[in-house]
Amino acid sequence: MNAATVFGLLATALVGVGLYGFIVNPQPLRKILAFNVIGSGVFLLFGAIARRGAALGLGGDPVPQALLITGIVVAFSATALAVTVLLRLFDETGSTTLSSGVAPSASEPDPAKARE
Repeated sequence: MNAATVFGLLATALVGVGLYGFIVNPQPLRKILAFNVIGSGVFLLFGAIARRGAALGLGGDPVPQALLITGIVVAFSATALAVTVLLRLFDETGSTTLSSGVAPSASEPDPAKARE
């Protein structure tokens, strides 16, 4: 088993674990983290693809390397935006989840009215 196969299997495992976490966890912050794990698996796969030419004594393939660097920057920006939106949702509603259509009970105070 060569290094490219190991990296490919590890990338597949990361994408699988991230996809499982994205589907199973209802909390938005955990979904953001699971999405980042999926991205890490994709980045690992792109890194393995970019390195395959260097193993043969040739220079590494620059296109996957450029995609990898661009993807990391975009993933960081998307994560920062998602966390900012989640914090804004928490500030406005007092909860990090969207309402499920169930009216709040009379014993629970309304967080929006508590600030007024």
